[in-house]
Amino acid sequence: MKLAVELTGEGAVFVAADAGCDLADVGDLTKPDPAALGHLVYSIPGAKNILEMPPMTAQVTRFKCGGFALGLAMNHCMFDGLGAMEFVNSWAETARGAVELTVPPFLDRTLLRARDPPVISFEHHEFEEIPDVSDTAALYADQDLLYRSFCFDPDRLERVRALALAGAGAENGDDLVGGRCTTFEALSGLVWRARTRALGLAPEQRTKLLFAVDGRRRFEPPLPRGYFGNGIVLTNAATRARPSLASTLLITTWSRLAFHGADFGWGAPAMSGPVTLPEKEVILFLAHGEERKSINVLLGLPASAMDAFQELMDEI
Repeated sequence: MKLAVELTGEGAVFVAADAGCDLADVGDLTKPDPAALGHLVYSIPGAKNILEMPPMTAQVTRFKCGGFALGLAMNHCMFDGLGAMEFVNSWAETARGAVELTVPPFLDRTLLRARDPPVISFEHHEFEEIPDVSDTAALYADQDLLYRSFCFDPDRLERVRALALAGAGAENGDDLVGGRCTTFEALSGLVWRARTRALGLAPEQRTKLLFAVDGRRRFEPPLPRGYFGNGIVLTNAATRARPSLASTLLITTWSRLAFHGADFGWGAPAMSGPVTLPEKEVILFLAHGEERKSINVLLGLPASAMDAFQELMDEI
């Protein structure tokens, strides 16, 4: 199905709400919590699929303490995380009275239009469906889904990198003390492996790890600055759930998305982040701390698996 937006001039859905509590009463804002934070984002009543949902809704909630929250529901078919960030920051610049935007939107979507007729140059394993021989569907159906965040400060991230290099060296029979491994690679390997163990996947279970990669600078030619759309591509790694490996999931990172800098005239926000994760198979990396050098790992798991995952994280 090819989706298109009909421009009717009706504008976006905007909701103003008042909360009978202080912002501090909302609780822990560092992790997804659909039950509590879901009240801060407007959902279209009765909407069952993407065709019944507007491209974007915005809700401003005022708290008794004087603070407020801006809750956005944005359709990923419209734009990716970078596009969403640039939109929010441009909106904030406009609210502060800016005459020109720092990053004007580039709206020509034809740059990524499919060839006519379409040409498939190689296999796309990232879209391949994998049989659930471990019956994890039953685990998710029988238990509550719990969301938690796990903070990795710079020292802990360095330990994760050291473990990744030591593990790779042991498997290859090499000394990789001087080897190279990015923080994202090391942390992705850690959570992929831990999630597989926590879910108790069968040894013969095929698994797949997906990465959302920003392709803007990687395309030939690169996409123009401010491209407003989806410039991401999915890359993947596939294996079986041997004890040294782990589970199937999509890892995406917001660590370089500057939502925390969106100043609508009252200063930078106290916090920014997701209300929930889009799917149970998604893990999100968020920058954390004043200097943005720590990473919060956000994920959801069935209750028993989350307890097991917590124990594995406590060992790091």
